Amino acid sequence: MGKFELKLPKMGESVAEATITAWLKDVGDTIEMDEAIVEIATDKVDSEVPSEVDGVLVEKFFEVDDVVQVGQVLAVIEVEGEGSDTVAPAVEAVGASQEAVAAVEASVTKAVETVQTPVVQGDFSGSDRFYSPLVKNIAKEEGISVAELDALSGTGKDGRVTKNDILAYVENRGANGKAVAAKPEPTTAPKQEKVTVPKQSTPLIASGEDEIIEMTRMGKLISHHMIESVQTSAHVQSFCEADVTNIWNWRKKNKSAFEQREGEKLTFTPIFMEAVAKALKEYPLINISVNGDTIIKKKNINLGMAAALPDGNLIVPVIKNADQLNLVGMAKQVNDLAGRARENKLKPDEIQGGTYTVTNVGTFGSIMGTPIINQPQVGILALGAIRKVPAVIETPEGDFIGIRYKMFLSHSYDHRVVNGALGGMFVKYVADYLENWDINREV
Repeated sequence: MGKFELKLPKMGESVAEATITAWLKDVGDTIEMDEAIVEIATDKVDSEVPSEVDGVLVEKFFEVDDVVQVGQVLAVIEVEGEGSDTVAPAVEAVGASQEAVAAVEASVTKAVETVQTPVVQGDFSGSDRFYSPLVKNIAKEEGISVAELDALSGTGKDGRVTKNDILAYVENRGANGKAVAAKPEPTTAPKQEKVTVPKQSTPLIASGEDEIIEMTRMGKLISHHMIESVQTSAHVQSFCEADVTNIWNWRKKNKSAFEQREGEKLTFTPIFMEAVAKALKEYPLINISVNGDTIIKKKNINLGMAAALPDGNLIVPVIKNADQLNLVGMAKQVNDLAGRARENKLKPDEIQGGTYTVTNVGTFGSIMGTPIINQPQVGILALGAIRKVPAVIETPEGDFIGIRYKMFLSHSYDHRVVNGALGGMFVKYVADYLENWDINREV
């Protein structure tokens, strides 16, 4: 009999760890190849880890709510055959002790954390305690010092501070009016009395008839990301109204034949995504990110597509290299990602790497919106509902009033790096592209 180590797989460039949310198999259970064993959650998406072999689960190394680093062993599966033994042969060969193995793992984990974790407020290098990137970022946003973090009692594995621990501390900290310790005054300066100003919070009163609903894990993450974006980017908006009558009539004429030939529904979304991809090609300084005082100009055009989930939350799957797709390819990508988003079957890599985002607020009846930028991008376009309205039609014979299909485009952008002229020209390009749609275009 051999043994196979089930490790936490790499889930994208920016994902270094995941939280165990549920074990789907118990020790002693028979497992088939590709069968899901454990459910995990990152700050991006929920997912499952399948088995790569047939066998029997003989050992689990983590419990629910434990935080696991990419590459760490989640469980051991016993498999048939002598040649299947993949459990640390080098360590077993030299007969290393458990203490030596633990020391090596600790040093590797610390090195990985040093390389992958972004620098945030506070000198965490002075602390011997491990903090996940999410905990560090929350500490940064809330102004929590390293000393305060080190004093927290964690409920995670080996006393590790979890996200829930720090969020609970933030809540109690605000209620108690505790402030971050100020730096000591220089000894040569006259001693002054310090005044601590408690953190202000609006009191909430719930009556006996009110229903208290706990936010979902994803809801809390979205809330945190939205606040972070507003605090990071200087949001401004530009608006355009586009006459999409040609697109409306073209789609009506072609949608049945398209579905019969391609096996896919032809919606308006791939048309809009094509227009945005063309605009980003024309105005590449919208396809950027900001890193301190530098600008990162993205080589690829990866369009995020906000999709509604059954629980009311949103997720943003990404169409990679969108400028390289024709309309058929774009339609297939849009339908596939939107469908799997609703079924919670997206892979972590499929919601990462976006360089610009499009959100369709018209789906819910809104004629326009002012969306919040999806960090670290610098722009997001909201598509309003398509409406049938009376409009002035200019012809060589004169102006007439006619019925047209129109929609509003709302472009939110980061005014730190995108000025009003660029932001306005970008959304005007999208509007012009849609208005000049060829009614005779083949698909």
